[in-house]
Amino acid sequence: MDKFTIVIPVYNEAKNLGILIPKIYKELINIKFELIIVDDSSNDGTSKVLKKFKKKNFKHIIRKKERDLSKSCIDGFKKASSKNIIVMDGDLQHKPSDIKKFLNVFYKNRPDFVVGTRDLFKNKKHNLNFFRLFASRILILVVSSLLGNKTSDPMSGFFMFKKSVFKKSQKKLIKKGYKILLDLLYIRDQRVRVIDVNINFDNRMKGKSKMNLKILFNLISMISKKFFSRVFL
Repeated sequence: MDKFTIVIPVYNEAKNLGILIPKIYKELINIKFELIIVDDSSNDGTSKVLKKFKKKNFKHIIRKKERDLSKSCIDGFKKASSKNIIVMDGDLQHKPSDIKKFLNVFYKNRPDFVVGTRDLFKNKKHNLNFFRLFASRILILVVSSLLGNKTSDPMSGFFMFKKSVFKKSQKKLIKKGYKILLDLLYIRDQRVRVIDVNINFDNRMKGKSKMNLKILFNLISMISKKFFSRVFL
């Protein structure tokens, strides 16, 4: 199995990272990987938590520019030393135990993407509040209708992909917003092979969700730009 990189974009997740990072190392013992945490200038003491981890395969980046999840991910991609990258959230809703599922599917089938899907239309144990569930369902339907059905959950924040996809497409990326997977998957004239893997999406234990109306409107704007680039360019 090739070495891979885990990129986790975070903002104010100090209470969760102290739990998440040890879980990742425990789950992936004897597996070669690199962990990169990209901190979007948190003000809750996140940097103090990250400085406690001294492992050779651990890096953390503090961004000083505009706060943005996609930009944080991209900074992590550029620093990644591996050919394959996993993206996950730092709020404990993505389980480290699911990483092995990704690895098994990815290295067995060698797709461009393995996407962790939450099955939001059938699964009653989705662990999302009403607003997030409603918004996610609507966005998934809109993406499927306008851009195509490449995955059952284009709103997922937990996925694995080939870094080469990013390198080839980075000039065409919008590079802004809340869902980097959506940006990477739907690039004009790009064909990618995607495999979905069901994941266990947990409740947020501490801290607050970043989802709000502004982020929702930004997502709609991204989908619109992707659609019009296909139609008119």
